[in-house]
Amino acid sequence: MFEKWINQYVHNWAACDTFCNHTLGEFLEQHPVYLSELKNWAQSKNRWLRRAAAVSLIIPAKAGKFFPAVCGIADLLLEDADDMVQKGYGWMLKVAANRHTREVFNYVMKNKTRMPRTALRYAIEKMPEAMKRKAMAKDVR
Repeated sequence: MFEKWINQYVHNWAACDTFCNHTLGEFLEQHPVYLSELKNWAQSKNRWLRRAAAVSLIIPAKAGKFFPAVCGIADLLLEDADDMVQKGYGWMLKVAANRHTREVFNYVMKNKTRMPRTALRYAIEKMPEAMKRKAMAKDVR
Protein backbone atom coordinates (compact mmCIF):
# COMPACT_ATOMS: atom_id res chain seq x y z
CA MET A 1 0.00 0.00 0.00
CA PHE A 2 2.78 2.47 0.90
CA GLU A 3 4.62 1.72 -2.34
CA LYS A 4 1.43 2.35 -4.30
CA TRP A 5 0.93 5.69 -2.54
CA ILE A 6 4.49 6.79 -3.25
CA ASN A 7 4.16 5.81 -6.91
CA GLN A 8 0.84 7.58 -7.23
CA TYR A 9 1.14 10.70 -5.05
CA VAL A 10 4.81 11.54 -4.42
CA HIS A 11 6.30 13.83 -7.05
CA ASN A 12 8.82 15.93 -5.10
CA TRP A 13 11.26 15.71 -2.21
CA ALA A 14 8.97 17.49 0.27
CA ALA A 15 6.10 15.04 -0.22
CA CYS A 16 8.53 12.11 -0.06
CA ASP A 17 10.21 13.27 3.12
CA THR A 18 7.03 14.31 4.92
CA PHE A 19 5.34 10.98 4.25
CA CYS A 20 8.37 8.76 4.75
CA ASN A 21 10.05 10.32 7.77
CA HIS A 22 7.23 10.00 10.22
CA THR A 23 4.59 7.73 8.76
CA LEU A 24 6.87 5.07 7.31
CA GLY A 25 9.58 5.54 9.94
CA GLU A 26 7.07 4.91 12.73
CA PHE A 27 5.55 1.97 10.83
CA LEU A 28 8.99 0.37 10.43
CA GLU A 29 9.75 0.79 14.13
CA GLN A 30 6.52 -1.02 14.97
CA HIS A 31 6.86 -3.63 12.21
CA PRO A 32 10.58 -4.16 11.44
CA VAL A 33 9.75 -7.25 9.40
CA TYR A 34 9.03 -4.82 6.53
CA LEU A 35 12.57 -3.39 6.51
CA SER A 36 13.49 -5.87 3.78
CA GLU A 37 10.96 -4.23 1.45
CA LEU A 38 13.14 -1.10 1.41
CA LYS A 39 15.75 -3.07 -0.53
CA ASN A 40 13.26 -3.47 -3.38
CA TRP A 41 12.47 0.24 -3.27
CA ALA A 42 16.18 1.09 -3.41
CA GLN A 43 16.36 -0.70 -6.75
CA SER A 44 13.23 0.89 -8.26
CA LYS A 45 13.23 2.99 -11.41
CA ASN A 46 11.17 5.55 -9.47
CA ARG A 47 13.53 8.09 -7.91
CA TRP A 48 11.05 8.79 -5.10
CA LEU A 49 10.89 5.14 -4.08
CA ARG A 50 14.70 5.04 -4.03
CA ARG A 51 14.79 8.19 -1.88
CA ALA A 52 11.99 6.76 0.29
CA ALA A 53 14.11 3.68 0.99
CA ALA A 54 16.61 5.96 2.72
CA VAL A 55 14.51 8.68 4.31
CA SER A 56 12.11 6.15 5.85
CA LEU A 57 15.00 5.12 8.10
CA ILE A 58 15.84 8.62 9.36
CA ILE A 59 13.57 8.70 12.44
CA PRO A 60 14.57 5.18 13.55
CA ALA A 61 18.25 5.97 12.84
CA LYS A 62 17.98 9.07 15.02
CA ALA A 63 17.18 6.70 17.88
CA GLY A 64 20.12 4.46 16.96
CA LYS A 65 17.92 1.75 15.44
CA PHE A 66 18.36 -0.38 12.34
CA PHE A 67 22.00 0.51 11.65
CA PRO A 68 22.61 -2.64 9.56
CA ALA A 69 19.59 -1.69 7.42
CA VAL A 70 20.95 1.85 7.05
CA CYS A 71 24.22 0.47 5.70
CA GLY A 72 22.40 -1.99 3.44
CA ILE A 73 20.30 0.76 1.87
CA ALA A 74 23.35 3.01 1.54
CA ASP A 75 25.14 0.15 -0.25
CA LEU A 76 22.29 -0.21 -2.74
CA LEU A 77 22.13 3.55 -3.37
CA LEU A 78 25.88 4.16 -3.21
CA GLU A 79 26.40 5.09 -6.86
CA ASP A 80 22.92 6.37 -7.67
CA ALA A 81 23.20 9.23 -10.17
CA ASP A 82 20.08 11.08 -8.99
CA ASP A 83 20.90 14.03 -6.72
CA MET A 84 17.59 13.67 -4.81
CA VAL A 85 18.52 10.09 -3.97
CA GLN A 86 22.09 11.08 -3.06
CA LYS A 87 20.81 13.77 -0.70
CA GLY A 88 18.34 11.32 0.83
CA TYR A 89 20.83 8.60 1.64
CA GLY A 90 23.47 11.12 2.68
CA TRP A 91 20.94 12.57 5.13
CA MET A 92 20.17 9.07 6.42
CA LEU A 93 23.88 8.47 7.06
CA LYS A 94 24.27 11.88 8.74
CA VAL A 95 21.46 11.08 11.18
CA ALA A 96 22.81 7.56 11.80
CA ALA A 97 26.19 9.14 12.60
CA ASN A 98 24.68 10.80 15.66
CA ARG A 99 24.69 7.39 17.38
CA HIS A 100 27.21 5.57 15.17
CA THR A 101 29.80 8.22 14.33
CA ARG A 102 32.80 5.93 13.97
CA GLU A 103 30.86 3.34 11.98
CA VAL A 104 29.48 5.90 9.52
CA PHE A 105 32.91 7.50 9.21
CA ASN A 106 34.43 4.09 8.43
CA TYR A 107 31.66 3.47 5.89
CA VAL A 108 32.36 6.79 4.18
CA MET A 109 36.12 6.19 4.14
CA LYS A 110 35.65 2.71 2.67
CA ASN A 111 33.32 4.00 -0.07
CA LYS A 112 34.40 7.59 -0.68
CA THR A 113 35.97 6.90 -4.07
CA ARG A 114 32.61 5.58 -5.36
CA MET A 115 30.26 7.74 -3.32
CA PRO A 116 28.97 10.89 -5.03
CA ARG A 117 30.32 14.05 -3.39
CA THR A 118 26.77 15.21 -2.60
CA ALA A 119 26.03 12.11 -0.50
CA LEU A 120 29.46 12.23 1.14
CA ARG A 121 29.08 15.88 2.17
CA TYR A 122 25.64 15.23 3.68
CA ALA A 123 26.89 12.15 5.55
CA ILE A 124 29.82 13.94 7.22
CA GLU A 125 28.15 17.31 7.82
CA LYS A 126 27.90 16.97 11.64
CA MET A 127 31.07 14.98 12.22
CA PRO A 128 34.07 16.42 14.07
CA GLU A 129 36.28 18.64 11.88
CA ALA A 130 39.19 16.19 11.79
CA MET A 131 36.93 13.43 10.47
CA LYS A 132 35.40 15.77 7.88
CA ARG A 133 38.82 16.84 6.62
CA LYS A 134 39.98 13.23 6.34
CA ALA A 135 36.79 12.19 4.52
CA MET A 136 37.04 15.10 2.06
CA ALA A 137 40.76 14.64 1.37
CA LYS A 138 41.83 13.24 -1.95
CA ASP A 139 43.80 10.09 -1.38
CA VAL A 140 47.28 10.34 -2.82
CA ARG A 141 48.90 7.02 -3.52
